[in-house]
Amino acid sequence: MHQEIAIALDRQDYEMASQLIQAVPDSDPWGKLYLGQLQAAQSHYEQAEQTFRSLLQQDYGPKIAQAARQGLKQIQDHAKAVRQEKLSQATANPEQTQIGALILEALPSDAKTDAALQFSKIMQVEPYTARMLIPSRGWRLYRIGPIGELVMYGEELQTAGIPNFSITLNQVQQIKVHQVCYFKTSQPFPEVWVSDHHSQQTSAFKFDWSEVTQRVEGLVPIFEEVVDRDPRGKLQRKEKTQDHAQFCDLHLLKKGCILRFYDAAYQFNQGIQLTEVDRETSWANWRGLTTLLTQNLPHATTWSDFTSFADTAVEQLELLGPFESYINLLRREDSKWDQAFHLYSSLAMLKPLA
Repeated sequence: MHQEIAIALDRQDYEMASQLIQAVPDSDPWGKLYLGQLQAAQSHYEQAEQTFRSLLQQDYGPKIAQAARQGLKQIQDHAKAVRQEKLSQATANPEQTQIGALILEALPSDAKTDAALQFSKIMQVEPYTARMLIPSRGWRLYRIGPIGELVMYGEELQTAGIPNFSITLNQVQQIKVHQVCYFKTSQPFPEVWVSDHHSQQTSAFKFDWSEVTQRVEGLVPIFEEVVDRDPRGKLQRKEKTQDHAQFCDLHLLKKGCILRFYDAAYQFNQGIQLTEVDRETSWANWRGLTTLLTQNLPHATTWSDFTSFADTAVEQLELLGPFESYINLLRREDSKWDQAFHLYSSLAMLKPLA
Protein backbone atom coordinates (compact mmCIF):
# COMPACT_ATOMS: atom_id res chain seq x y z
CA MET A 1 0.00 0.00 0.00
CA HIS A 2 2.77 2.47 0.92
CA GLN A 3 4.52 1.91 -2.40
CA GLU A 4 1.29 2.40 -4.32
CA ILE A 5 0.71 5.73 -2.58
CA ALA A 6 4.26 6.86 -3.34
CA ILE A 7 3.81 5.94 -7.02
CA ALA A 8 0.48 7.82 -7.21
CA LEU A 9 2.07 10.94 -5.66
CA ASP A 10 5.03 10.68 -8.03
CA ARG A 11 2.64 10.50 -11.02
CA GLN A 12 0.66 13.47 -9.59
CA ASP A 13 -2.42 11.25 -9.52
CA TYR A 14 -3.72 12.98 -6.42
CA GLU A 15 -7.21 11.51 -6.57
CA MET A 16 -5.80 7.98 -6.44
CA ALA A 17 -3.31 8.95 -3.74
CA SER A 18 -6.14 10.38 -1.64
CA GLN A 19 -8.20 7.19 -1.95
CA LEU A 20 -5.25 5.03 -0.98
CA ILE A 21 -4.34 7.23 2.00
CA GLN A 22 -7.90 7.03 3.30
CA ALA A 23 -7.55 3.25 3.37
CA VAL A 24 -4.50 3.43 5.62
CA PRO A 25 -5.18 3.11 9.39
CA ASP A 26 -4.97 6.40 11.33
CA SER A 27 -2.31 4.87 13.54
CA ASP A 28 0.06 4.35 10.59
CA PRO A 29 2.65 7.20 10.62
CA TRP A 30 3.49 6.59 6.95
CA GLY A 31 -0.10 7.30 6.08
CA LYS A 32 0.18 10.64 7.91
CA LEU A 33 3.44 11.39 6.12
CA TYR A 34 1.90 10.72 2.70
CA LEU A 35 -1.12 12.83 3.71
CA GLY A 36 1.21 15.75 4.43
CA GLN A 37 2.93 15.28 1.07
CA LEU A 38 -0.45 15.18 -0.68
CA GLN A 39 -1.58 18.36 1.09
CA ALA A 40 1.64 20.14 0.09
CA ALA A 41 1.34 18.93 -3.52
CA GLN A 42 -2.19 20.37 -3.67
CA SER A 43 -0.97 23.70 -2.23
CA HIS A 44 -2.68 23.19 1.13
CA TYR A 45 0.48 24.40 2.84
CA GLU A 46 -0.92 25.25 6.27
CA GLN A 47 -2.55 21.83 6.60
CA ALA A 48 0.64 20.12 5.37
CA GLU A 49 2.74 22.04 7.88
CA GLN A 50 0.46 20.98 10.72
CA THR A 51 0.64 17.35 9.56
CA PHE A 52 4.44 17.32 9.36
CA ARG A 53 4.81 19.04 12.73
CA SER A 54 2.46 16.54 14.39
CA LEU A 55 4.69 13.74 13.12
CA LEU A 56 7.76 15.39 14.64
CA GLN A 57 6.04 15.61 17.99
CA GLN A 58 6.01 11.82 18.21
CA ASP A 59 8.86 9.32 18.07
CA TYR A 60 8.15 7.41 14.86
CA GLY A 61 11.79 6.73 14.09
CA PRO A 62 14.48 8.52 12.06
CA LYS A 63 13.03 7.84 8.59
CA ILE A 64 9.67 9.42 9.39
CA ALA A 65 11.33 12.35 11.18
CA GLN A 66 13.73 13.01 8.30
CA ALA A 67 10.92 12.87 5.71
CA ALA A 68 8.74 15.22 7.83
CA ARG A 69 11.59 17.72 8.21
CA GLN A 70 12.20 17.58 4.47
CA GLY A 71 8.50 18.27 3.87
CA LEU A 72 8.63 21.28 6.20
CA LYS A 73 11.74 22.61 4.48
CA GLN A 74 10.08 22.37 1.08
CA ILE A 75 7.08 24.31 2.40
CA GLN A 76 9.36 26.97 3.89
CA ASP A 77 11.40 27.23 0.68
CA HIS A 78 8.18 27.65 -1.31
CA ALA A 79 6.95 30.36 1.06
CA LYS A 80 10.28 32.21 0.75
CA ALA A 81 10.11 32.05 -3.05
CA VAL A 82 6.54 33.34 -3.08
CA ARG A 83 7.43 36.12 -0.64
CA GLN A 84 10.45 37.16 -2.72
CA GLU A 85 8.33 37.30 -5.87
CA LYS A 86 5.74 39.46 -4.10
CA LEU A 87 8.48 41.78 -2.81
CA SER A 88 9.93 42.12 -6.31
CA GLN A 89 6.52 43.03 -7.70
CA ALA A 90 5.85 45.43 -4.81
CA THR A 91 8.96 47.48 -5.61
CA ALA A 92 8.98 47.15 -9.41
CA ASN A 93 7.77 50.74 -9.91
CA PRO A 94 10.33 53.47 -9.03
CA GLU A 95 7.67 55.28 -6.96
CA GLN A 96 7.33 52.13 -4.85
CA THR A 97 10.99 52.36 -3.87
CA GLN A 98 10.52 55.67 -2.02
CA ILE A 99 11.61 55.43 1.60
CA GLY A 100 8.72 55.12 4.00
CA ALA A 101 7.63 54.00 7.46
CA LEU A 102 5.23 51.27 8.61
CA ILE A 103 3.31 52.20 11.75
CA LEU A 104 1.57 49.66 13.96
CA GLU A 105 -1.57 50.80 15.77
CA ALA A 106 -2.76 49.65 19.17
CA LEU A 107 -4.65 46.44 19.86
CA PRO A 108 -6.46 45.49 23.09
CA SER A 109 -4.46 43.08 25.23
CA ASP A 110 -7.10 40.34 24.90
CA ALA A 111 -6.69 40.39 21.10
CA LYS A 112 -2.89 40.32 21.05
CA THR A 113 -2.39 36.56 21.50
CA ASP A 114 -4.10 35.60 18.25
CA ALA A 115 -2.72 38.68 16.48
CA ALA A 116 0.82 37.82 17.57
CA LEU A 117 0.59 34.39 15.93
CA GLN A 118 -0.48 35.99 12.65
CA PHE A 119 2.15 38.70 12.98
CA SER A 120 4.90 36.13 13.57
CA LYS A 121 4.00 34.28 10.37
CA ILE A 122 3.81 37.40 8.23
CA MET A 123 6.93 39.13 9.56
CA GLN A 124 8.91 35.95 10.32
CA VAL A 125 9.53 36.65 14.01
CA GLU A 126 8.94 34.61 17.16
CA PRO A 127 5.38 34.81 18.58
CA TYR A 128 6.67 36.17 21.90
CA THR A 129 8.57 38.92 20.07
CA ALA A 130 5.51 39.64 17.93
CA ARG A 131 3.34 40.12 21.01
CA MET A 132 5.87 42.60 22.43
CA LEU A 133 5.96 44.54 19.15
CA ILE A 134 2.20 45.07 18.83
CA PRO A 135 1.37 48.17 20.90
CA SER A 136 -1.39 48.18 23.49
CA ARG A 137 -1.69 51.97 23.22
CA GLY A 138 -0.53 54.59 20.76
CA TRP A 139 1.63 53.83 17.73
CA ARG A 140 4.88 51.98 17.13
CA LEU A 141 7.28 52.83 14.33
CA TYR A 142 7.91 49.24 13.28
CA ARG A 143 9.83 49.27 10.03
CA ILE A 144 11.49 51.68 7.59
CA GLY A 145 12.08 50.71 3.97
CA PRO A 146 10.72 50.92 0.40
CA ILE A 147 7.09 52.00 0.55
CA GLY A 148 5.92 49.28 -1.85
CA GLU A 149 7.31 46.61 0.47
CA LEU A 150 5.76 48.26 3.53
CA VAL A 151 2.34 48.52 1.87
CA MET A 152 2.51 44.83 0.97
CA TYR A 153 3.26 43.87 4.57
CA GLY A 154 0.65 46.32 5.80
CA GLU A 155 -2.09 44.76 3.67
CA GLU A 156 -1.23 41.29 4.98
CA LEU A 157 -1.24 42.54 8.56
CA GLN A 158 -4.54 44.36 8.00
CA THR A 159 -6.10 41.16 6.65
CA ALA A 160 -4.90 39.42 9.82
CA GLY A 161 -6.69 42.02 11.95
CA ILE A 162 -3.58 44.01 12.90
CA PRO A 163 -4.23 47.74 12.24
CA ASN A 164 -1.42 49.72 10.64
CA PHE A 165 -0.67 52.37 8.05
CA SER A 166 2.29 53.48 5.95
CA ILE A 167 3.56 56.88 4.80
CA THR A 168 6.49 58.07 2.70
CA LEU A 169 9.16 60.52 3.78
CA ASN A 170 8.17 62.62 0.78
CA GLN A 171 4.64 63.02 2.20
CA VAL A 172 6.11 64.28 5.48
CA GLN A 173 8.36 66.74 3.67
CA GLN A 174 5.45 68.23 1.72
CA ILE A 175 3.63 69.42 4.84
CA LYS A 176 3.99 73.14 5.49
CA VAL A 177 4.84 74.12 9.06
CA HIS A 178 4.33 77.62 10.49
CA GLN A 179 5.98 78.39 13.81
CA VAL A 180 3.59 80.61 15.75
CA CYS A 181 5.12 83.66 17.43
CA TYR A 182 1.93 84.92 19.08
CA PHE A 183 -1.82 85.42 18.71
CA LYS A 184 -2.68 88.89 17.44
CA THR A 185 -6.42 88.18 17.77
CA SER A 186 -8.44 85.11 18.68
CA GLN A 187 -12.03 86.18 17.91
CA PRO A 188 -14.07 86.08 15.81
CA PHE A 189 -11.40 84.86 13.40
CA PRO A 190 -7.97 84.14 14.84
CA GLU A 191 -4.88 85.78 13.42
CA VAL A 192 -1.37 84.69 14.40
CA TRP A 193 2.07 85.95 13.55
CA VAL A 194 4.24 83.16 12.24
CA SER A 195 7.96 82.86 11.63
CA ASP A 196 9.61 81.30 8.60
CA HIS A 197 11.83 78.48 9.82
CA HIS A 198 14.74 79.39 7.56
CA SER A 199 14.62 83.16 7.08
CA GLN A 200 13.08 83.98 10.50
CA GLN A 201 10.90 86.57 8.74
CA THR A 202 7.45 86.99 10.29
CA SER A 203 4.06 87.39 8.64
CA ALA A 204 0.38 87.29 9.50
CA PHE A 205 -1.61 84.07 9.13
CA LYS A 206 -5.40 84.05 9.37
CA PHE A 207 -7.60 81.00 9.80
CA ASP A 208 -10.93 79.85 11.18
CA TRP A 209 -11.15 77.73 14.32
CA SER A 210 -13.41 75.33 12.41
CA GLU A 211 -10.52 74.62 9.99
CA VAL A 212 -8.50 72.97 12.75
CA THR A 213 -9.16 69.24 12.53
CA GLN A 214 -6.57 67.91 14.98
CA ARG A 215 -4.37 68.94 17.86
CA VAL A 216 -1.09 67.19 18.72
CA GLU A 217 0.59 67.61 22.09
CA GLY A 218 3.96 66.43 23.35
CA LEU A 219 6.92 67.01 25.63
CA VAL A 220 10.34 67.04 23.95
CA PRO A 221 13.22 66.41 26.37
CA ILE A 222 16.15 68.80 26.54
CA PHE A 223 19.37 66.97 27.29
CA GLU A 224 22.48 68.44 28.86
CA GLU A 225 25.88 66.88 29.38
CA VAL A 226 26.63 66.61 33.09
CA VAL A 227 29.48 65.25 35.17
CA ASP A 228 28.48 62.50 37.57
CA ARG A 229 30.15 59.74 39.53
CA ASP A 230 29.79 56.08 38.64
CA PRO A 231 29.22 53.39 41.34
CA ARG A 232 32.98 53.31 41.95
CA GLY A 233 33.13 57.04 42.53
CA LYS A 234 34.89 57.80 39.25
CA LEU A 235 33.86 60.97 37.41
CA GLN A 236 32.11 60.43 34.10
CA ARG A 237 30.22 62.52 31.57
CA LYS A 238 26.68 61.53 30.66
CA GLU A 239 23.55 62.99 29.12
CA LYS A 240 20.64 63.74 31.42
CA THR A 241 17.21 65.21 30.80
CA GLN A 242 17.36 68.67 32.32
CA ASP A 243 14.00 69.99 31.12
CA HIS A 244 11.18 69.49 28.62
CA ALA A 245 9.88 71.77 25.88
CA GLN A 246 6.10 71.82 25.54
CA PHE A 247 4.63 71.51 22.06
CA CYS A 248 1.18 71.82 20.56
CA ASP A 249 0.48 71.49 16.82
CA LEU A 250 -2.77 72.50 15.15
CA HIS A 251 -3.60 70.73 11.89
CA LEU A 252 -5.33 72.61 9.10
CA LEU A 253 -5.89 69.65 6.82
CA LYS A 254 -7.49 71.50 3.91
CA LYS A 255 -4.65 74.01 3.87
CA GLY A 256 -2.11 71.20 4.17
CA CYS A 257 -0.26 72.92 6.98
CA ILE A 258 0.58 72.78 10.67
CA LEU A 259 0.57 75.67 13.12
CA ARG A 260 3.26 74.83 15.66
CA PHE A 261 3.26 76.31 19.16
CA TYR A 262 6.02 75.66 21.68
CA ASP A 263 6.95 77.42 24.85
CA ALA A 264 10.54 78.23 23.86
CA ALA A 265 9.43 80.10 20.73
CA TYR A 266 6.08 81.66 21.66
CA GLN A 267 6.37 85.38 22.50
CA PHE A 268 4.12 85.61 25.53
CA ASN A 269 4.83 89.35 25.89
CA GLN A 270 3.31 90.03 22.46
CA GLY A 271 -0.26 89.88 21.15
CA ILE A 272 -3.32 89.03 23.21
CA GLN A 273 -2.95 88.53 26.96
CA LEU A 274 -3.14 84.88 27.95
CA THR A 275 -2.93 85.24 31.74
CA GLU A 276 -4.50 87.59 34.27
CA VAL A 277 -1.11 88.74 35.51
CA ASP A 278 1.68 90.08 33.31
CA ARG A 279 5.09 88.38 33.46
CA GLU A 280 3.74 85.11 34.74
CA THR A 281 5.87 81.98 35.01
CA SER A 282 6.51 80.05 31.79
CA TRP A 283 4.29 77.24 33.05
CA ALA A 284 1.39 79.63 33.74
CA ASN A 285 1.89 81.28 30.34
CA TRP A 286 1.75 77.93 28.59
CA ARG A 287 -1.33 76.93 30.57
CA GLY A 288 -3.00 80.17 29.46
CA LEU A 289 -2.21 79.38 25.82
CA THR A 290 -3.49 75.81 26.01
CA THR A 291 -6.63 76.99 27.77
CA LEU A 292 -7.32 79.35 24.86
CA LEU A 293 -6.85 76.49 22.38
CA THR A 294 -9.03 74.10 24.39
CA GLN A 295 -11.88 76.61 24.64
CA ASN A 296 -11.93 77.15 20.89
CA LEU A 297 -11.24 73.60 19.68
CA PRO A 298 -13.78 71.27 21.35
CA HIS A 299 -14.31 69.64 17.94
CA ALA A 300 -10.65 68.80 17.24
CA THR A 301 -9.22 65.32 17.78
CA THR A 302 -6.31 65.37 20.25
CA TRP A 303 -3.22 63.16 19.89
CA SER A 304 -1.07 62.95 23.02
CA ASP A 305 0.81 59.63 22.97
CA PHE A 306 4.00 61.17 21.62
CA THR A 307 6.37 59.84 24.29
CA SER A 308 5.43 56.18 23.80
CA PHE A 309 5.81 56.63 20.03
CA ALA A 310 9.17 58.39 20.36
CA ASP A 311 10.54 55.56 22.48
CA THR A 312 10.11 53.25 19.46
CA ALA A 313 11.16 55.79 16.83
CA VAL A 314 14.22 57.74 17.96
CA GLU A 315 16.72 54.93 17.38
CA GLN A 316 15.37 54.24 13.87
CA LEU A 317 15.23 57.75 12.44
CA GLU A 318 18.68 57.46 10.86
CA LEU A 319 17.21 54.83 8.53
CA LEU A 320 14.47 57.21 7.42
CA GLY A 321 17.01 59.74 6.20
CA PRO A 322 17.37 63.46 6.87
CA PHE A 323 14.26 65.62 7.17
CA GLU A 324 13.52 69.01 8.67
CA SER A 325 11.94 69.04 12.12
CA TYR A 326 10.94 72.74 12.09
CA ILE A 327 12.03 73.03 15.70
CA ASN A 328 14.56 75.54 17.03
CA LEU A 329 15.50 74.64 20.58
CA LEU A 330 18.73 75.95 22.09
CA ARG A 331 20.94 72.87 22.29
CA ARG A 332 24.60 72.13 21.89
CA GLU A 333 23.69 69.31 19.51
CA ASP A 334 20.63 68.44 17.48
CA SER A 335 18.34 65.83 19.00
CA LYS A 336 16.41 63.09 17.22
CA TRP A 337 13.55 63.85 19.59
CA ASP A 338 12.83 66.98 17.53
CA GLN A 339 12.43 64.88 14.38
CA ALA A 340 10.42 62.31 16.33
CA PHE A 341 7.84 64.93 17.36
CA HIS A 342 7.57 66.32 13.84
CA LEU A 343 7.16 62.80 12.47
CA TYR A 344 4.50 61.96 15.07
CA SER A 345 2.53 65.10 14.24
CA SER A 346 2.92 64.47 10.50
CA LEU A 347 1.69 60.91 10.88
CA ALA A 348 -1.41 62.14 12.71
CA MET A 349 -2.06 64.54 9.85
CA LEU A 350 -1.38 62.02 7.09
CA LYS A 351 -3.19 59.02 8.61
CA PRO A 352 -6.66 60.04 7.35
CA LEU A 353 -5.15 60.10 3.85
CA ALA A 354 -3.28 56.77 4.16
